[in-house]
Amino acid sequence: MPEEPVNIGIIGLGTVGTGVARILRDEPERIQRRAGRPLKLRRAVVRDLNKPRGIELPAGMLGDDPQAVINDPEIEVAVHLVGGIDPARQIMLDLLDAGKNVVTANKALLCEHGDELFARAREKGRTIAFEAAVAGGIPIISAINHGLTGNQITSISAILNGTSNFILTQMVQERSSYAEALRSAQELGYAEADPTMDIDGTDAAQKLVILAQLAFGVKVPLSVFPRQGIDLLDLSDLTYADELGYIVKLLASARLVNGRLELLVLPTLVRHHTLLAEVHGPFNAVGLTGDVVGETWYFGAGAGQMPTASAVIADLIDTVTGRTALTFPRLEVWRTSPPFEIQPSAEIARRFYLRFNVDDRPHVLADIADILGRHEISIASVIQHEAPETELRPGHDRLIVPLVIMTHRTTEGAMRAAEQEISRLPALLPPHIRMPVTE
Repeated sequence: MPEEPVNIGIIGLGTVGTGVARILRDEPERIQRRAGRPLKLRRAVVRDLNKPRGIELPAGMLGDDPQAVINDPEIEVAVHLVGGIDPARQIMLDLLDAGKNVVTANKALLCEHGDELFARAREKGRTIAFEAAVAGGIPIISAINHGLTGNQITSISAILNGTSNFILTQMVQERSSYAEALRSAQELGYAEADPTMDIDGTDAAQKLVILAQLAFGVKVPLSVFPRQGIDLLDLSDLTYADELGYIVKLLASARLVNGRLELLVLPTLVRHHTLLAEVHGPFNAVGLTGDVVGETWYFGAGAGQMPTASAVIADLIDTVTGRTALTFPRLEVWRTSPPFEIQPSAEIARRFYLRFNVDDRPHVLADIADILGRHEISIASVIQHEAPETELRPGHDRLIVPLVIMTHRTTEGAMRAAEQEISRLPALLPPHIRMPVTE
């Protein structure tokens, strides 16, 4: 006898949901071979029934009430593609309470409420699959949960936000200003109308939190580690970085240092011709180092309709075949007794790139160097080009010039203390830029 189909409900038929529905419709034989049973889309829920969609669905399948999926006893697996926190959190809790296994792409929700949601799923004997929540089409969750389970991950180094990476690439390759590159990203669909969470580092930080939970068993609030976006960078910073032998990337990193876990999401100088330096445009890359396997790398489309839909479909197949049920109870996430302490941000040690806009007059460099020296920060190199014929600082009769300093290794705490003093120098025109440098 042929296997009975597994009925699927989708809540959220936006860009990714439409891609999932299209794959279910267009590739039924492939999916049945790999899942062992047919997967049948039974219901889809949207907020606005009048919004045009990129797919035609059978009459009666589309609705605007999540309860149509939650209360349908024929639906075994729910694809949860609702963004944000509310009402996404309550919808997922209701799905679990109704006995549904869940596949989700909501990184923000897992970052904020993963402990509650995972506990509810385990209480109800259900599963949550979330490959699509991090790095789109790159199977990084699977790599940590399956392929590298014989290892203790010791470091993660990643580009996790395609929007920021596209903007930085555009600035370098097209000599565009930040504003021009952002506008181009929006026109091409790589950036939302409101790109705040992409460009301020929040999106990458939420993804890093999830990866850290999987790799290190530690829940890390966003507030406890340094996080900064790319919105304050100028094309000149990318040009100076290139002159020094680096390219700037919004880097998300987590690593074990002397038994403690340090995390950062910051624009970072990455040396030319390294793997991360060659990741351009809207692509993502993740480097994982294990204590057994050593260094491994994963590269691909980190967002977009079909790459993310690919991850959702993979989770659907794993859920239907029972693979998720085997692995979900054993995931080392949201543990009550984390195995590693968080490294205080003030103790994180790095080299730094500094750019100050200063009055072009004697002794400014000496004043800055004196403050750095008193905080035991050693200068590795300095760039100060000849003063351009630019506008004068308001109220001053001196030209403003950029001063770029590369430091030797120092701590975040020492750097912050020095910056507080430097910012009070009358010769400085804010803001100034600070970026870490990869080892």
